[in-house]
Amino acid sequence: MGKGLRPLWWANLNPVVRMKSVLLPVAVFALALARPSFAADAAISAATAADPASYVDPMIGTSAHGHVYPGATVPFGMVQVSPDTGTGGWDWCSGYHYSSTSIMGFSHTHLSGTGIGDLGNILIMPRTGPVRWEARPKAGEGYASPFDHSKEVAQPGYYKVLLEDTHITAELAATERAALHRYTFPASDSSHFIIDLKHKLASGGTKDADLKVEGDRRITGWQCTDGWAKDKTFYFVAEFSKPFDRVELQLDGKVAIGSEAHGKAVKGAVHFKTKAGEVILVRVGLSAVSLDGARKNLAAEMQGWDFGAVAAAARAKWNDELSRVSVDDADVRLKKIFYTALYHTMMAPTLYDDVDGSYVGVDRQVHKGAGFHYYSTFSLWDTFRAEHPLFTILAPEKVDDFVQSMLAFYQQSPDHNLPVWPLCSNETWCMIGNHAIPVIADAYLKGFRGFDAELAYQAMRTSAMSDDRGLDDYKEFGYIPVRVQMKRRAPTVSATLEYSVDDAAIARMAAALGKKDDAAFFAKRAQNFRNVFDAKTGFMRPRYPDGTWLETFNPNLVGSSRNYTEGSAWHYLWAATHDIPALIDMLGGREKFIAKLDEFFSAPVEGDQADVTGLIGQYAHGNEPCHHVAYLYGVAGEPWRTQERVREVMTKFYTDAPDGLCGNDDCGQMSAWYVFSAMGFYPADPTSGIYTIGTPLFSKITINLKHDGKDHPFVITAKNVSAENKYIQSASLNGEPLKHDWIAHEDIARGGTLEFVMGDKPNHDWR
Repeated sequence: MGKGLRPLWWANLNPVVRMKSVLLPVAVFALALARPSFAADAAISAATAADPASYVDPMIGTSAHGHVYPGATVPFGMVQVSPDTGTGGWDWCSGYHYSSTSIMGFSHTHLSGTGIGDLGNILIMPRTGPVRWEARPKAGEGYASPFDHSKEVAQPGYYKVLLEDTHITAELAATERAALHRYTFPASDSSHFIIDLKHKLASGGTKDADLKVEGDRRITGWQCTDGWAKDKTFYFVAEFSKPFDRVELQLDGKVAIGSEAHGKAVKGAVHFKTKAGEVILVRVGLSAVSLDGARKNLAAEMQGWDFGAVAAAARAKWNDELSRVSVDDADVRLKKIFYTALYHTMMAPTLYDDVDGSYVGVDRQVHKGAGFHYYSTFSLWDTFRAEHPLFTILAPEKVDDFVQSMLAFYQQSPDHNLPVWPLCSNETWCMIGNHAIPVIADAYLKGFRGFDAELAYQAMRTSAMSDDRGLDDYKEFGYIPVRVQMKRRAPTVSATLEYSVDDAAIARMAAALGKKDDAAFFAKRAQNFRNVFDAKTGFMRPRYPDGTWLETFNPNLVGSSRNYTEGSAWHYLWAATHDIPALIDMLGGREKFIAKLDEFFSAPVEGDQADVTGLIGQYAHGNEPCHHVAYLYGVAGEPWRTQERVREVMTKFYTDAPDGLCGNDDCGQMSAWYVFSAMGFYPADPTSGIYTIGTPLFSKITINLKHDGKDHPFVITAKNVSAENKYIQSASLNGEPLKHDWIAHEDIARGGTLEFVMGDKPNHDWR
């Protein structure tokens, strides 16, 4: 290894960093931000005027390509009740985009930051006047309503907007499995709610639905939809705070007779007479299991009609989570960006079981979690890099449940695979690799023991030894060669590299479990990334089964999905995160490696791909394969270069505006990068238990850890830090000089103090 490189153990395939699963205390922040002119509920604001949630702006990322939604949810909740402003188009994957000028209604399920759209189940829209059954048949004739952002409020657990054509004020709040709507109507003899079970976001449509009137206050039903997740049903119970006068049902565009409608295009209109300023509330319980499950969920989580109490409770849950990190710094804008990023990391995975533990598995059968909550919506290709490592620090009580959910998926899967990208207990087969593997290995190597380790290991091994998604070729050739077609998408170079990363994780866990033969086997197979390295060009390059290289090769070109997933040869050059020292040697040593990094940050991008955004040369922060690359200067012995690049990325690509994310948030991965980087370190190798130091953003930040009944805060201070003072002059850990640019997970877990002294010029002697 070259001069200035990390100690060899960092690159070893079997370091075991142990910790006890920790629980974190709730801290209270005395913070206050100016509220929008269209104010939130006064009781909610008064009760929570000084809290970390005050820094969160859910509108950040709703413009450009962030693909997040602004509506009401609680951390990791099943229900995400939010306005839908569009059902098609890439930038409406979450159902909402800041450029929109009208709202179609408020549905109960949404995806946060994904690059593919789905959900949008059980839409409710308040109206006055004649019933309009279609959202937008043509301008001014549908049930969609114009709105203005100046009359819109979005806060953690709460959303409010004025629907301008009817002068109805809509407010939303949520629990884990239920939503509470509050609508303030004008005087009207024709007030009503549209319930649209045909409505759905993005591709696919409603396969079947049912709507039933039960008495004069309750509507029940279900909606089964196709789409990205091919087969999913949400059952609901909707109860109104006052009796309705009558209900009209529509089926396939025609009036339905009786109290129930069943088919593909089912809608209802629930009629009331209202006085000026009259409030009607609707509480909705959701379940993916059954109508009875929806009833139980609603009864357990929302028995009353106190909207302020529900919204305040949701905000309190957010404060419990957000206060796990305390920021002590005068820069309000940066705290707003940080806490919004932290908020976004907790939008997924999402709860998918009922209050009694029942859930629908990937086999479409009903199961009951034995001692764990079942979660879905795992964007693993994205989130294995930083978000799941972040959970091991900031949400440790969730980690075992996440792993158990993946193992349940494996046991119920007809393919006997760990999940790749599960949504509503469906395997979407989206993206490449099998990155449940590094997530599980990381949890085990950090000491989490709330799952069956032997089952977990067998699930990892079985998934890696299958013949699916290019693994047959990977096993035969040591790489995935150029082919005409494959059963499932497995781009040649990028899939080879990411399977190598998965193999390294298996090797590390095998070693920790004492499985020496398996550890050696997978450690060797983890070196398969070498088989696609072309020393002549200095890139990871596609090759044929006979070993010859693909003739046409342009490392600057993006969009070649058969070889590079959502990226270029430049992006995937750095993908072997488990053995960067080997890559340094392959590129000719430390100096040539650093020169190659410099070229990466200046090389032009050719071609076009929607996900390749947030550019600094070929570096594309808007997509995940690049997320660790700025930290590689430090691995190669020049940490001051990492400090420059990381601060540049934080400054350029994260703001407090609606377009404040430069790419899809991808269920929180973009935000997790910022949270880690602002704290001053990042898991460049996600399963090593090591965090590479970058550059701290705040003068003081505290991770509020607690275990064994005691507080174990990990405090990070940065003396003299500022926009100019981004360079580390010196560092100490628990009072001892820190002479390398990394810390171990166990350093954080046991609590302590990491102190930096910052300056405006690089200190080439600190490394």
